[in-house]
Amino acid sequence: MEAAREPRAPGATWRTVLRCARPNFLVLAPLCVLLAILVARLEGHALGVGEALAVLAGALLAHAAVNLLNEHHDHASGLDATTRRTPVSGGSGALPAHPAAAPWVRRAGLVCLAGVMTIGAWALWRSGPALLAYGLPGIVLVVAYTGVLTRRPLLCLLAPGLGFGPVMVAGSHQALIGEPSWTALVVALVPGLQVSALLLLNQLPDIDADRRVGRHHLAIVLGPRRAARLAAGLLVAAYLVVPAGIAAGGLPAWSGLAWLPLPALAGLVIGLWRLPDAPDATRLVALLTRNVMLLLGTLALLALGLWLAG
Repeated sequence: MEAAREPRAPGATWRTVLRCARPNFLVLAPLCVLLAILVARLEGHALGVGEALAVLAGALLAHAAVNLLNEHHDHASGLDATTRRTPVSGGSGALPAHPAAAPWVRRAGLVCLAGVMTIGAWALWRSGPALLAYGLPGIVLVVAYTGVLTRRPLLCLLAPGLGFGPVMVAGSHQALIGEPSWTALVVALVPGLQVSALLLLNQLPDIDADRRVGRHHLAIVLGPRRAARLAAGLLVAAYLVVPAGIAAGGLPAWSGLAWLPLPALAGLVIGLWRLPDAPDATRLVALLTRNVMLLLGTLALLALGLWLAG
């Protein structure tokens, strides 16, 4: 019996698991939870540190679970062997370098998912059954994104934005306060639209590889040129949410700080609009990198505006 027992994971395996969680990109989840916390503060709610940390932990675990399960699925499907990796797309490349770690990556993803569900059960007990409107779709997105949703073009486009927008921002607010918030829903549209644009653009370098393993997302359906233009439209829409929200009374005037990167947005949109159907790899990676920086900068400035307004 002892000889058949699976050996414990060595240090190299744990380093691979950590790389597959893509820690460099996990900053997005705390930014989204921070928006929810600042909306609650703006509305006059007093939050406990422990509650805020629990919700933050749940968001981080959810993001890590998606990344880990995505990396495992891409390795098992053979996509990792054919994808064109860039600094902002194509996965970490950790499993092709250390394939023996694949079972541990999957287990780590499931452990993270279990952590999310545990924190979600606590939040449900604390905030009431209305939280299920955010929690159940969130779990479905974590489990089904790579294996199921990437084969359905419209759902694949909407899923990332739904996860990081309404589910993570408005859902975190619901978990903390126990009641819905118009302001939280408006704020959630900003990361929601930007993250959907981000994932669509990050699929452009992998169109051929994704097609070979059976994926069917909008980058494949539309081709690079039209997909880039759709992403540009989503980015513009995200920026229009802020003045529309201020005019409608759903956002404070300080939220206008999110418009400070407007020149960067304009340059990015022009670059995306002019992208050909056979884009140069260097040019494409530059646009993808600028888009990531725009997303993080916009959300940080929106958070600053909400804090100043509170």
